[in-house]
Amino acid sequence: PTTFGKETPSAPNVSDIDDINMRNGARHCISTQASVFKESCNIFAPYYRQISADYALTLTSDETNELLSYSATQDPATALDYYFEHYNNGRPFILAGHSQGANILVMLLEKYFKEHPEHYSKMIVAYVIGYSVTKEYLQKNSHLHFAQCADDIGVIVSYNTEGPKNKGQHNAVVAPGAISINPINWKLDETPANISENLGSLNHDGILVEGFADAQVDLARGVVVCSSVDPKLYAIPAPANVLFGPECYHAYDYGFYYMNLRQNVTDRIAAWFSKSK
Repeated sequence: PTTFGKETPSAPNVSDIDDINMRNGARHCISTQASVFKESCNIFAPYYRQISADYALTLTSDETNELLSYSATQDPATALDYYFEHYNNGRPFILAGHSQGANILVMLLEKYFKEHPEHYSKMIVAYVIGYSVTKEYLQKNSHLHFAQCADDIGVIVSYNTEGPKNKGQHNAVVAPGAISINPINWKLDETPANISENLGSLNHDGILVEGFADAQVDLARGVVVCSSVDPKLYAIPAPANVLFGPECYHAYDYGFYYMNLRQNVTDRIAAWFSKSK
């Protein structure tokens, strides 16, 4: 996700690849997000020149999409070329991103993997979390498919997490027509999943504890609603909440459902190898 922030108003809107704050933030995200995959996967997590969130959030959705579409063709696409040439060795793989990283992933799925079907055919799943995958996007990209259950493969998993009070509020990462899957029961309908089904969450200190987040899909809004956590601890605070709503749990999209995601990675890998026998 975005870990780059402008230190002064006159600073560039795009980070340098060697920006120390961006790199330190990215390392933190390895422990709180990418570590979901470490028991089942080798992790390839390249740095990329990030767009300042403060700047990106001032743009229209069309301007943001145009900018990130270009960004995806630069460092991320080059990193994928390098990965497939030097590290993949013909193995199946998983894609994962969050926030700006998920937005980049949307662009890569649309263009890079359409142009490289030989790679796309070996994708187990793409976790596009913390950014909207919409019905319109899927209609325009018939080569892509959204997850329907806990162990289908070659699919996209996506959701954004909010509290009940965000309903009807503006959220910069939630687009009209968004689709979310429940990261506990892996259903697309509004069947609720309670805390007892949560296998483990990361708390606000990044410590793995007993699961404390429930989940229910809001079909009309296209998000996952969590009603069991304290928004004072987990919601994006003011003044940034003007852009995300009073109960946006964007920073904990992975953390709330950490162990369920880890189990899902294992399940989808097992499904892949079972199908390939």
